[in-house]
Amino acid sequence: MNIAVIDYGMGNLRSVQKALQTVAPDVDVYLARTPREVREADRVVFPGQGAMPDCMGALQRQEMHEAVRLAARERPFLGICVGLQMLFERSEEGGAAGLGLFAGEVVRFPRDGAFAPGQAHLKVPHMGWNRVENVREHPVLSIQGSGERYYFVHSYYVAPRDESLVLARTDYGVVFTSAVARDNLVAVQFHPEKSGRAGLALLERFVRWAP
Repeated sequence: MNIAVIDYGMGNLRSVQKALQTVAPDVDVYLARTPREVREADRVVFPGQGAMPDCMGALQRQEMHEAVRLAARERPFLGICVGLQMLFERSEEGGAAGLGLFAGEVVRFPRDGAFAPGQAHLKVPHMGWNRVENVREHPVLSIQGSGERYYFVHSYYVAPRDESLVLARTDYGVVFTSAVARDNLVAVQFHPEKSGRAGLALLERFVRWAP
């Protein structure tokens, strides 16, 4: 087995690669920089960090977007952080178009101090540990682990139009979708590679997953 971590110059790529190597030492985990390297992978991890317009621009400059779309339809696929957001149609962040695999938008948390009364202390970006509450069962993010804490760093979150996509939600002043799943694809807003034991366990389940 091999696993491609998509390398388009945006994201915590080495940390993701090392975390996967920790849970799957016998698996070839490599950074994929070309469409061919994505196509040759048995499993694909799509990380992202930073502004979605920059991430989409970098992905398109490397002509990787079609290979990512195909992988997301055909093979076990894990999106992380902006790698989740780019699966949707459009983001409020710079009006960026996404890959359009799922219907819905990427929207911003309320501006600093604009949360509901009693929550004005909440700041954007949402940074740090928070609970992830499952809404249904999934082999990668089990409902038995509902309420587990993972590490987040983001100012925007996905708003799917299809509720059946939603796998988990998190409360940060607003209740937002923190994980989605369909068929061979699962994607999370938080960073498993920064989430200690819980994050490594999630990555290990992804490696074993047989959708």
